Amino acid sequence: MTANVKIVAVLTARADTVDRLRALLDAMLKPSRAEPGNLRYDLWQDQSDPNRFVLDELYADADAVTAHRATPHFQNYLSQIGDLAERAAFVLNPVSST
Repeated sequence: MTANVKIVAVLTARADTVDRLRALLDAMLKPSRAEPGNLRYDLWQDQSDPNRFVLDELYADADAVTAHRATPHFQNYLSQIGDLAERAAFVLNPVSST
């Protein structure tokens, strides 16, 4: 049995880019959720810092993550994100199935 893969990405908008960052992240929602191996793809905004966003992603397995990263929408995201935000991404494996 293959394990699900969770990705949590924290993105903080650079100066004067919050609207462009939000638009880029919003554009990722529908196509990412439509991917066959995607189980969850949610965007959150920090209540205390509206410049900070969190992407909460869940994939069926590592192959689904690889497929996601090869999509045109992810490649577009990669081409722009460095100019728009500081980011940290955490790729996580489940510790327990219970």
